Amino acid sequence: MTFRNYNNNVVIMIPNFIALNGALWKVLPPGVHIASLQAIKQRFAYNRLRVQLYGGLQQACANLATAGCRSLYLDGSFVTEKPEPGDFDACWDPVGVNQRRLDPVFRDFSNLRAKQKQKFGGEFFPSTTQADGQGRTFIDFFQVEKFTGQLKGIIKIDLVDDPMSKPQVPP
Repeated sequence: MTFRNYNNNVVIMIPNFIALNGALWKVLPPGVHIASLQAIKQRFAYNRLRVQLYGGLQQACANLATAGCRSLYLDGSFVTEKPEPGDFDACWDPVGVNQRRLDPVFRDFSNLRAKQKQKFGGEFFPSTTQADGQGRTFIDFFQVEKFTGQLKGIIKIDLVDDPMSKPQVPP
């Protein structure tokens, strides 16, 4: 039997960034910070590139919610102080997901996840999948700053209750 330790610090707001010695950009403080898509939009979609990335994130959330996904965890330079992030990284909770309703792009990891990036602007992994040679799952892996090895925060989106995770129907 394998036991995993999770960082269970849960905060219901998006806190201010903190500086980590050696990190390129300020990051969220350690923990899982619960936020709505609206709060993410207000905080992180402040220029043309970030608005575009947010649109892809919202579309992906709606797609995952339709398949029965309950939670998505957001990471990457999109949730840092970096003015022009290249993309975002996310992992989603596979428990209860109807694989027949899941867009096949979420299972396509070929070519460095090019189809995911093309469709949504970011990369997606099942949260329970092993992310590295140390046996960390993506939910744990995302909580480690890649240049310093220090703990940092990620954002959890509750797809069940978030009205913006519902498919958007044009007027």
